[in-house]
Amino acid sequence: MSADVVITLGCGDACPVLPGKRYYDWAIDDPADQPEDVVRRIRDEIDARVRALVAELVPAG
Repeated sequence: MSADVVITLGCGDACPVLPGKRYYDWAIDDPADQPEDVVRRIRDEIDARVRALVAELVPAG
């Protein structure tokens, strides 16, 4: 497996560890059994975080 950045969603010590990688643990609500408006908010939060990470990793230009 090849990765520069590993995103976890609250698995803590249960997540596999890849030495030498940068880790982010995003505390995001679980969408299971949530109403549609909450699921949309969670989706939008993930989208915003991914876009910010891409902007950080891939410089403009």
